[in-house]
Amino acid sequence: MLGIGVGDHTLAFLSARAVPGVEETRAGAYRRTHRGAVVSLDGSGEAAQRLRGSASAAAAADAHFARDPVLGPLVAARPGLRVPGAVDGGELAIRAVLGQQVSVAAARTHAGRLVAAAGEPLPAPDGALTHFWPAPAAVAEAAPALGLPRARRIAVAALAEALADGLVLEPGGDLAAARSALLELPGIGPWTADYVALRALGDPDAWLPGDLGVRHALARLGAGPEAAEAWRPHRAHAVIRLWASL
Repeated sequence: MLGIGVGDHTLAFLSARAVPGVEETRAGAYRRTHRGAVVSLDGSGEAAQRLRGSASAAAAADAHFARDPVLGPLVAARPGLRVPGAVDGGELAIRAVLGQQVSVAAARTHAGRLVAAAGEPLPAPDGALTHFWPAPAAVAEAAPALGLPRARRIAVAALAEALADGLVLEPGGDLAAARSALLELPGIGPWTADYVALRALGDPDAWLPGDLGVRHALARLGAGPEAAEAWRPHRAHAVIRLWASL
């Protein structure tokens, strides 16, 4: 089970990004559709475990940060924060592209439109859950009509086509190769590739130096970007700590 503080953070993180029709938070519980079923954050299956993130990785990161002048006080105040994962790397990558240069709320809106246009409906609604996330081929077909800026429509379609052609974005693979494959696609830059590495590929040292939230948190804590060198090889957890401090 998640600790109370840890669970609250993970629940809040996932809830803030919940895509209408695919995800919901009801009665303090996060639920979503996935591969023909409904899974919850508190479930025991692989999908739930991936969503929760690794407790052992969080403990190792906390131990590494304990005496750090920037992150040490954050760890002491709220130990055990995990990196929330994703049930499907391809889905997360598409959502990351939809979220480029827009707010979290706007990214949810774009993703919800995609689900409504191309997702597979459930046989019957389950609470607010109505659809499964669309297959890559369906995403590519729907991309031109999503009302996105041209460059982002092209990026979504190119990524969806790459996923349909066999691009794998899952933990345990070749991190460098996956990141390189993403960066070769039009409209996908370092932020998107690193966000996918952080949440979908399981890279414990993924770092987002250009992320607005990371930059704001560093400034509030009186730290410069050079502070991150001391956080290797746990910079993914540093990102989560910085976001949680805002």
